[in-house]
Amino acid sequence: MEEKALEILKILNNNHYEAYVVGGYVRDTLLNRKTNDIDICTSATPKEILQIFDNVSISDMQYGSVVVAYKGYKFDITTFRKEIKYEGNRKPVKIKYIKDLKKDLLRRDFTINTLCMNSNGDIIDILNIKNDLNKRILRTVGNPRYRIKEDSLRILRCIRFATILDFEIEPKTKHFLLKYGYLLKTLSMNRKKEELDRIFISKNKEKGRKLLIELNLTSVLNINKLNNIVLCTDLIGIWCQLEVEDIYPFTKVEKEQMKLLRELLKYDEIDNYLLYKYGLYLCTVYNDIKGLSKRKLNTKYQNLPITSRKEIMIKGEEISKILNKKPGKYIKEIMEDLEKNILNNKLNNTYEDIKKYIIEEYSNKDFE
Repeated sequence: MEEKALEILKILNNNHYEAYVVGGYVRDTLLNRKTNDIDICTSATPKEILQIFDNVSISDMQYGSVVVAYKGYKFDITTFRKEIKYEGNRKPVKIKYIKDLKKDLLRRDFTINTLCMNSNGDIIDILNIKNDLNKRILRTVGNPRYRIKEDSLRILRCIRFATILDFEIEPKTKHFLLKYGYLLKTLSMNRKKEELDRIFISKNKEKGRKLLIELNLTSVLNINKLNNIVLCTDLIGIWCQLEVEDIYPFTKVEKEQMKLLRELLKYDEIDNYLLYKYGLYLCTVYNDIKGLSKRKLNTKYQNLPITSRKEIMIKGEEISKILNKKPGKYIKEIMEDLEKNILNNKLNNTYEDIKKYIIEEYSNKDFE
């Protein structure tokens, strides 16, 4: 993918425009981290980019961004710009296209995101920040008071970078993260969840938790239970424990999963029936939270006598014939009983054994 990105830079250069890969990809390359998230900045305006490339879609013309599809890959390309005015502690409402790379870099959030790569693959460090990268330090570009206040999302981005990269936040930047944490109240729940998701799926998530607590952000983010939950490997498992599905945006399926997992967590252990009823995924999350073996659980699931009611060797209509009764609600009751007995290895899943059991247990029973 890098090869194709450098080709795009060369095409822009050949049309007399400056162009560079900028930000996260260059940073991660120097940190020996694998990434395919390549952003390009250029002195060409969106209209000029549209004239150069055939397959271009508008990403956000207001902010000078377009997406170029090139040889099977898509690249975000943004025009050098100066952000003149911010609104609502989030987005610039007025920008100005410029031709100066350094001025474009000076508007960016953190120093480690200002490194560039030219069309030859050379790393360019205009702001002389490689020392921050080498020392694994996170600091804002310029005065943190203004950088953080103008865009509150940078508070969570900073914690995310510190977590994922295992960097330390320099004291002055950390001071203003703490000071302006309240600004996150107005940030959309979608953006907050996106950043928290990235923190929670990190292998270094415990550092993220400590930073969120240290910076007094749990209340403003409505994650007051963060200090007392188990940071398991599954996002649903984490959000389930935080109990914020009525606050943050989740799909109907995710909400149902959290509801079921909360039911499951009330049990002291997983038996065959619970494993059957709630399924392998939720039971695996249960084991993760409880600190139990996932391998043993998987083996247990593979050895279940049945994994679906369809596998029971008798049908509802056959039950009504055996009992010589019209079909009714009693069939569901019997099927549930059969499930439990088969799963607990008290009943063989064969038609003859099941038929015998039904006759013995239900022939003389009165159903409502």
